[in-house]
Amino acid sequence: MTDKIYNIALLGAGRIGQVHAANIAAHPLSRLSTVVDPQEGIARQLAEAYGASVRSLEDALSSSDIDAIVIASATSTHADLIERGIRAGKAVFCEKPVDLSISRVNATLEAIKGQENRLFVAFNRRFDPAVAELKRRLDAGVIGDLELVTVVSKDPGALPIDYIKVSGGMFRDMTIHDFDMARFILGEEPVRVTALASTLTDPAIKAEGDIDTASVTLQTASGKIAVITNSRRASFGYDQRVEAHGSLGTLRTENVPKTMLVQEREDGVTREKPLFFFLERYAESYAEEWKEFVRVLKGEVAPAPSGEDGRKALLLAEAAYQSLETGRTIAL
Repeated sequence: MTDKIYNIALLGAGRIGQVHAANIAAHPLSRLSTVVDPQEGIARQLAEAYGASVRSLEDALSSSDIDAIVIASATSTHADLIERGIRAGKAVFCEKPVDLSISRVNATLEAIKGQENRLFVAFNRRFDPAVAELKRRLDAGVIGDLELVTVVSKDPGALPIDYIKVSGGMFRDMTIHDFDMARFILGEEPVRVTALASTLTDPAIKAEGDIDTASVTLQTASGKIAVITNSRRASFGYDQRVEAHGSLGTLRTENVPKTMLVQEREDGVTREKPLFFFLERYAESYAEEWKEFVRVLKGEVAPAPSGEDGRKALLLAEAAYQSLETGRTIAL
């Protein structure tokens, strides 16, 4: 019996949409069938590269030949497209976040109640090979009982101010990945959140009321602790590290260098700097994430991360902002 080939409609032909298009086309069981984007020229260029068509959103959603939609459009469109996609009977792969408003996220999850198993929220970092192996060994008991998780996430430089203005703030835009990572590794829900933050890298970010340097501490009911440190400026490259500390030892992921070249001389030993751009650093995780979604389409696994995972990460972001405003630890 031949495996089914799933026809995919990509909503959004921008930077992240192009990453997903390549991974859809590379998988033997998925086909990029159509591209939807208000900028028809960009949509047509991407579609032609993969032998896909360009359609309107209404046409893509109403077409019986489309099995799933990939939402790679602006954040403000995600919740509406999730609801429309589910109503149209499609499986939905959505870039994080579901929305920047927790009330809107709650409304969307209520609207798709009973059909949650058709929504996959794309927290791609869970699928980084090193992180996935860390989690596998942790669950296998290699380091005993988990006690402390450390997540380091620093951008190489500040994003354009036009992006900062619509990002929803660093905790909702950047740290939300780390909130999901902390939950994923802890295996328990945080019940206390404490945040400290500053604006140290760019006065323009401060003028927008945003932050660029932060530390957030989470604690579970059993006492496990996760510490997240963020910065919008790491001059040496994209700094992405995770450590799990347990009763028998630690598991740690390291930064990924441009090459594995090491130079050794009398005046010192040098290594390559970490990769600079997130699309390079997490290229494998995006590919593995798509493989997981195909498994969801085949009915082999439930969606994880799910819409509820997206909601809980955003709840932690909201609690972190509350902690900043009040100077207190926030109980969930």
